[in-house]
Amino acid sequence: MDDALLQVSLLPGVEDACDTARKAVDRLRGHRVLRRKSTEVSTESLLRGARASAALEGVQAHLEEVRSGHADHPLLQGALRISGEMGPLGATWKSAPRQVFARLHVLAARDAVSSDRLGRPRNEGDPSPVEVAARLDALSDLLTAKSKAPAVVVSAIVHGELLALRPFGSADGIVARAAARLTLIDRGLDPKALVSPEVGHMELEAEYRKAFDGYLSGTAEGVAEWVRHCADAIVYGARDSQTLCEAIERG
Repeated sequence: MDDALLQVSLLPGVEDACDTARKAVDRLRGHRVLRRKSTEVSTESLLRGARASAALEGVQAHLEEVRSGHADHPLLQGALRISGEMGPLGATWKSAPRQVFARLHVLAARDAVSSDRLGRPRNEGDPSPVEVAARLDALSDLLTAKSKAPAVVVSAIVHGELLALRPFGSADGIVARAAARLTLIDRGLDPKALVSPEVGHMELEAEYRKAFDGYLSGTAEGVAEWVRHCADAIVYGARDSQTLCEAIERG
């Protein structure tokens, strides 16, 4: 079987972007603060990521409001629930990604839609439910098959496909970004969940929207632009966590 994900990594500029992202994460992982306080950094990174993912859905909240529990928008609370289950979800991700997609939606949309819609694919809209089901099956097959593609590429494709398919019809952006992050954890780029790519997407939001339009085009150039942007978001997230480490070090 052809390694389709590896073929994506050969598109113009993708290999260099992935290498830059990997080096940024490696620099972060080498910070001496992480010898003692990696859990603290991971917890803050996940919180920042949840806030940023909700912001990309139009839900704005200050970090202090989120930390104190005073930000109670349903989508933000859903993103925070996902952050709290990244560990358990990772155990299932490798073998049953479709199951995890559904669980992510249950967590993300619990307070936003009726209970009978949680974790269930939408039954109308565009792309059609039939196309959505077929592409989700294909995505799951890609994730459970062996690939030599960099984690950044795999994560970007997961992210782009879920955004494009809108499989549940609600909270799909939050689900897509969480699945992308799970991929980075599972594929070993960021096993301790120290990096918030969501923060990068939020801070580079104009580029995020433009790159996703490129992905939707289906052209090689568009897909390459999307993967490069996702790599840039990881670099941004790694630098954000590096700044956090330095703040902890200063006390």
